[in-house]
Amino acid sequence: MIAANDLREGMTVDIDGTLYVVEEFQHVKRGRGGAFVRTKLKNLFTSQVLRKVFQPEDKIKEAFVEQKPAQYLYRQGDSFHFMDLETFEEKVLTKDQLSNKAFFLKENIQVNLQIYEERIIGVELPIFVEMEVKKAEPGVKGDTVGSATKLVTIESGYKLPVPLFIKEGDIIKIDTRSGEYVGKK
Repeated sequence: MIAANDLREGMTVDIDGTLYVVEEFQHVKRGRGGAFVRTKLKNLFTSQVLRKVFQPEDKIKEAFVEQKPAQYLYRQGDSFHFMDLETFEEKVLTKDQLSNKAFFLKENIQVNLQIYEERIIGVELPIFVEMEVKKAEPGVKGDTVGSATKLVTIESGYKLPVPLFIKEGDIIKIDTRSGEYVGKK
């Protein structure tokens, strides 16, 4: 247990059985009255943001999330199969556990499994992945006052805007944190 005064950005905490990452914290000392700690917490499972105020003496359970290297093997329906690279055990995660991260999984890609209290709570992907464009409409020149983009579909079924020169069969680099196009290989 840690005091609310000891919270820092990036820490993982357990509040009422739910895991949160501290995105922002601010220690506020009023001229009159007691101090308090204002926080912005992001739910690890749902990505919802919670703003919460703590008294400096409030005790909060710090959560130690272990990172274990693993390799993505294959998908079977809504189940995604990973191999733990230390014990070579197969771990299975559902599409609900992965949410949008499922779109950026490619066979044999190395990831980190996030484990809390012997339970897999998520996956940390590499920052960039390279995927093949499976469907792309031809780029139409014309109104290019802003940035000229078109919508393409990559091999996982994810759709994203890319520059007009990208065509079917191209390998593009995608930022897994935002799901945005970064460049062409």
